[in-house]
Amino acid sequence: MAMLSLCGLSDDTLFKSKCELEEDEAFETFRSDNTVNQMNLYSLPGNPVENMRMITARDTMGRPIELNFHHGTTTLGFLYQGGIVLAVDSRATGGQYIGSQCMKKIVEINDFMLGTLAGGAADCVYWDRVLSKQCRLHELRNKERISITAASKIMSNMIYYYKGYGLSIGMMLAGYDKNGPSLFYIDNDGSRTPGKVFSVGSGSIYAFGVLDSGYKWDLTDEEAQKLGQRAIFHATHRDAYSGGIVRVYHITKDGWKHIKNEDCDEIYDRVKNEAK
Repeated sequence: MAMLSLCGLSDDTLFKSKCELEEDEAFETFRSDNTVNQMNLYSLPGNPVENMRMITARDTMGRPIELNFHHGTTTLGFLYQGGIVLAVDSRATGGQYIGSQCMKKIVEINDFMLGTLAGGAADCVYWDRVLSKQCRLHELRNKERISITAASKIMSNMIYYYKGYGLSIGMMLAGYDKNGPSLFYIDNDGSRTPGKVFSVGSGSIYAFGVLDSGYKWDLTDEEAQKLGQRAIFHATHRDAYSGGIVRVYHITKDGWKHIKNEDCDEIYDRVKNEAK
């Protein structure tokens, strides 16, 4: 053993066959390409908290302090007799700085399930991608589509494992399965709440004001879609951290459908002209 150490060898290297060594090398290459190599657009990033301590800010005494995320968005979702409507804005902010006006805050998990983003964009997108992979693996193993309840539970369990690590997540998971339509809210503590009406983000209080006045179970498809768009628009008009484009999606037993994208300025002009 001492001679092996002196020569820089190990038991594994010495006694493994050439085939085993080639398999180990191939696996390491695969792991590197799919976790470390961020130029591979189809790979999942590595552990999201692997180097958290290296980038954590410190106070004047050298003690680590939590990263301060500045939140700003408006997303909503509600159940009604015709399925589920999801509506979101598209503004991405960092404090008072507007980073993007065309952020896509609805992620297509599969043909029957959608996720919304609120909180840290990187955190939400990463975990939605992980969930998408898990849902696909479930389909391949069990020869059937995963239920929305099971998918939300998987997401909740994964996020709970990283509780206290500084994740910033406030997402909705919506979809249609053999049990009908389902809508869940999941946050960065791993809590999971089913419901019929949700709005998440800095502009949610304004969106809720519109939803409370116009929501009812027996809405028609057109009424539901217009209600979702109107709620997001009014939130963007009052909340400085929300804006850009209002996106509307509709989920039925046949899957999700992208209804429309409309710029907030165009909606404002249209509403203003209608009021004259």
